[in-house]
Amino acid sequence: MRPEPLDAESIVSATEEVLRRHGPEKATVLDVARLLGVSHGSVYRHFPSKAALREAVIRRWLDEVEALATAARGDDSAPPERLRRLLTTVFAAKWAKAKDDPELFATFQKLVAGYSTVCSAHTAFVLEQIRAIVADGIDEGEFAAGEPETLARAVLDATCRFHDPLYAADWRATAELEAQAEAVVSLVLHGLCAR
Repeated sequence: MRPEPLDAESIVSATEEVLRRHGPEKATVLDVARLLGVSHGSVYRHFPSKAALREAVIRRWLDEVEALATAARGDDSAPPERLRRLLTTVFAAKWAKAKDDPELFATFQKLVAGYSTVCSAHTAFVLEQIRAIVADGIDEGEFAAGEPETLARAVLDATCRFHDPLYAADWRATAELEAQAEAVVSLVLHGLCAR
């Protein structure tokens, strides 16, 4: 019997552990319940389905990335520096997850395809962070005039190799990868700068 009350965070943490052990194909709600020492009905009281539970795992990880992105963006430095910091922070957070927790990251890659609304919301969040910095840069004369939404999408697309999990196989060589990312970010910033 579980000594402390069951909450959503405990269930999500246990789900991450079960996914690490068994992978997304074999992990079940019953496995999560066993790990927690509760009935599967107790898990279902917090999450109505296996899909909702898996979505919560993805959402937790993306929330961590988004919290880092928000912190990286939030100061009064010049827009080019803020954009550089935002991008490199998002890259580093995703690279670290792939390196430090490869089993869960591999599971994340498999699950992402089935949870497009969570991923779409994450992409929209990152796009809004970039758009806000680009708009500030245009307003302050640091960036050339343009449509912030269009420019934000171009920045995200130009840097996708460094943040999109589809490219995770390329994230192994850290020193070389960091140099390549820096070169792309510098090129993007050069392209945005007012002449």
